[in-house]
Amino acid sequence: MSRIGKKGIAIPAGVTVTLEGQCVTVKSAKGELSWTVSDDIVLKNENGEISFAPKDESTRARAMWGLSRTLVNNMVVGVTEGYQQTLELVGVGYRAAMKGRALSMQLGFSHEVDVPAPDGITFAVPRPVEIRIAGIDKQLVGETAARIRKIRPPEPYKGKGVRYAGERVRRKEGKKK
Repeated sequence: MSRIGKKGIAIPAGVTVTLEGQCVTVKSAKGELSWTVSDDIVLKNENGEISFAPKDESTRARAMWGLSRTLVNNMVVGVTEGYQQTLELVGVGYRAAMKGRALSMQLGFSHEVDVPAPDGITFAVPRPVEIRIAGIDKQLVGETAARIRKIRPPEPYKGKGVRYAGERVRRKEGKKK
């Protein structure tokens, strides 16, 4: 039995959840998200709480049970609080700045790297070596952060590159004489 799937999702004040067949739409002042739940799952919205149950005891239905609950809960949290990811730039001369809605970074290449903000994502640069990515869609925030990190991932000898805040880079020992 899924321990996550058994739990219901309480709908906070100011959030409207609409169930149309297998499509779940979550709206709030911050925005709107929707997702289509697998046909193996039964949805119920009663007493301000969304509950999930598998249609049968198949392996797929039981696997989708907890996943569906988690994804819908992420949508509810996203439209109420939002999600944020922080990246750090480590290296001499590495810095970031805003160009309109786009992010412009100097990462040791011969040119600046510009990253346009996808729809629903906002960039902030509180310090030249720190980038904040915010949005209501957890998956899109994480994917955008991963794409920026992929431009110059941290290297193991000096640790230079773009890394997540708090990420530990495993260092290697250099050449011996």
